[in-house]
Amino acid sequence: MSQDRTTAVVQRYLDELDGDSPAEPIVRALLDRAVRRLHLLCATLLYRSYPRLARPPLNLEAEELLGAVAERLLKALREARPRTVRQFFALANQHMRWELNDLARRLDEQPAAAELGEGLVPAPASSVSGLTPDGLRMLGAIDQLPEDEREAFDLVRIQGITQTEAAQLLGVSAVTVKRRLSRGLSLLAEQLADLRPGEEPPGSI
Repeated sequence: MSQDRTTAVVQRYLDELDGDSPAEPIVRALLDRAVRRLHLLCATLLYRSYPRLARPPLNLEAEELLGAVAERLLKALREARPRTVRQFFALANQHMRWELNDLARRLDEQPAAAELGEGLVPAPASSVSGLTPDGLRMLGAIDQLPEDEREAFDLVRIQGITQTEAAQLLGVSAVTVKRRLSRGLSLLAEQLADLRPGEEPPGSI
């Protein structure tokens, strides 16, 4: 099924959620129809942004992440009512991040808890999940971007989809996605200028 067709069917299910029909069968059908795109987003986010979780000791696979995210969405959609495909996938992406962050946090706490239990020194400050303090700061800066710029950056630079695919998902032109991505990169460069010593921030003389 083409991406355009998937988008149209997902939108139809979202429209049905606003009606009087029982929500759970609609939500399950919605997730079933969107499963390929959700799997792609899970795989891209896991392997590009959280690769440590895919290695021992956790060995997380995209299918496992997808299952956990589907459970989260089943619960979230009992109350949340995204009205557009864009809002639905934004909600899904949010729950992917929450699930991965929860797993990374628990993974980081395990060695520290074991060492403290044995009366040894605390674990080093570096994160088992592979996120350095600078990496965490970068994620924070991304989260603080304006919504349009954050969505474009997340889809293209983090999840790895093309600007054309992002445009279809967001319901805008590829030129608009390119402009939002450029603006987001400029804002990030300003916020994180100290991480690149020797380079002038954008707009400086």
